[in-house]
Amino acid sequence: MKILFVCMANIVRSFMAERVLKGKLKKAKRNDVGVFSAGLIDMDGMPADSIAAQILNDHGFDGIDHHSQLLTEDMVSQAEMIIIMEKIHRKMIVDQHPEVDGKITLLKSYSRDYNIQYGDIRDPYNMSIYHYRLCFSEICLSVDGLMKCI
Repeated sequence: MKILFVCMANIVRSFMAERVLKGKLKKAKRNDVGVFSAGLIDMDGMPADSIAAQILNDHGFDGIDHHSQLLTEDMVSQAEMIIIMEKIHRKMIVDQHPEVDGKITLLKSYSRDYNIQYGDIRDPYNMSIYHYRLCFSEICLSVDGLMKCI
């Protein structure tokens, strides 16, 4: 199985979700799932946000050596699951790749306390450390739920 996380720039949320899921899969000794991430805008290989990387490292996840990738046709066609951070991302992906609509789910929908009204994991980029930690927490709780489904 291949899982693709998508957000706007692939330097905070989808990057963190990828690394958290990879870490949890490794801990569970699961090597049957491929995990990767991409962004909807071209950041020209920009490195991961340093605060996001530090939070990952602080929690025992790999936060090093990430560079943004632009979402491609190959990525969406190879992924069995495309997991997004915000509802608007579905429209942006489906506008370019209508054939993948059925593969797309919202990451937060895997959280135990999911409420569609608050279904987005908001982008903390250039906000306070509180917002980054909140984002990380929402990602972790959602990935815990995802782990039960894969």
